Amino acid sequence: MSAIPQERRVVTAIPGPKSQELQARRLAAVAAGVGSTLPVFTARAGGGIIEDVDGNRLIDFGSGIAVTSVGASAEAVVRRASAQLQDFTHTCFMVTPYEGYVAVAEQLAELTPGDHAKKSALFNSGAEAVENAVKIARAHTKRQAVVVFDHGYHGRTNLTMALTSKNMPYKNGFGPFAPEVYRVPVAYGYRWLTGPENAGAEASAQAIDMINKQIGADNVAAIIIEPVLGEGGFIEPAKGFLPAISQFAKDNGIVFVADEIQSGFCRTGQWFACEDEGIVPDLITTAKGIAGGMPLAAVTGRAEIMDSAHAGGLGGTYGGNPVACAAALGAIETMKELDLNGKAKRIEEVMKARLATMAEKYDIIGDIRGRGAMIAIELVKDRASKTPNPEAAGALAKACHAEGLLVLTCGTYGNVLRFLPPLVIGEDLLNEGLDIIEQAFTGV
Repeated sequence: MSAIPQERRVVTAIPGPKSQELQARRLAAVAAGVGSTLPVFTARAGGGIIEDVDGNRLIDFGSGIAVTSVGASAEAVVRRASAQLQDFTHTCFMVTPYEGYVAVAEQLAELTPGDHAKKSALFNSGAEAVENAVKIARAHTKRQAVVVFDHGYHGRTNLTMALTSKNMPYKNGFGPFAPEVYRVPVAYGYRWLTGPENAGAEASAQAIDMINKQIGADNVAAIIIEPVLGEGGFIEPAKGFLPAISQFAKDNGIVFVADEIQSGFCRTGQWFACEDEGIVPDLITTAKGIAGGMPLAAVTGRAEIMDSAHAGGLGGTYGGNPVACAAALGAIETMKELDLNGKAKRIEEVMKARLATMAEKYDIIGDIRGRGAMIAIELVKDRASKTPNPEAAGALAKACHAEGLLVLTCGTYGNVLRFLPPLVIGEDLLNEGLDIIEQAFTGV
């Protein structure tokens, strides 16, 4: 656990004077397209706290967007990464390899769903992992089409922008995009017209019908889906949807790719979110929570599919950097030792109970959803119309930030408040953060 005192402290306005000074420098030097949720400049972070340059300590309900699940300065991550820094920072695995890369691949083979033979390739970012999953699927199937889903988010590179559903801010003005990408409906229970109980069966039937009619199953290389859709609003596809799509892929020789970049590594109370309905993907993409904050990503999958790409066809100068690999081994060690799946389940228990009480009082809470420490509330004008209420999401986030609680928004309609606390957060901080959220509702 971090040496930073695990208590909220607000000693200046947020952002404070030193942060404002740094923000002025940032505006002069950093491209305007790089945004920030909250321009407080971090000095230290660990456990459930971010300490800024003004000495304020904020409760962290963001984890750097689901990255610092083990905390932002976890002992095993720091110890292993520091030791690796002393030995060497880089050789390029494609030039002279090193054990750390192999050890991470072994851990991924052990932890990901299914007991079949598996192999991995390591990269730097989630978008790179998804892009390489597409390359591998195309090499394996000798097909080109890729199927993705409404509300999906897969990255900011040209191909992954094409795969991503939401235009603003991810795609607007950046086209043309990669071809042979097709989008089909997802079982968004809360907004399914005939009700959540019908969403799984009806949405999967619609999606499969569209694939067959508009693309032809024989032309599809890969179907890619987030088992819990992240940026799209923490949408859990209604039960039955993922098994039906996965079975359709299997029946038609299509590579089924689970994008677990935001939902993986204990975030949902299981090592991977697709385990919830017993899905065994052909390929699984990971990043974010894998390495305690160091840049690392992976594609892991069936050995025969992973071996489809020719020698030299996969890789990259920094992919599987030795320091990042050491950090990943430290993060995985921490997840196992502290039973962070159990911690995530407990966070869900506490958060959902408190949020349900708030929903009894506030009609603008349309839906509470998510699993583990990946929880969200969808805000609406009123429950009858379900009209999205992005203004409320923005106002609530702002009110929380002013009180020293970092929260994030998301959703296709910008009306979802999402909670991604570090899995190591103390229960006292968790409840204090929820107190701040409850108080914020009184002003909206």
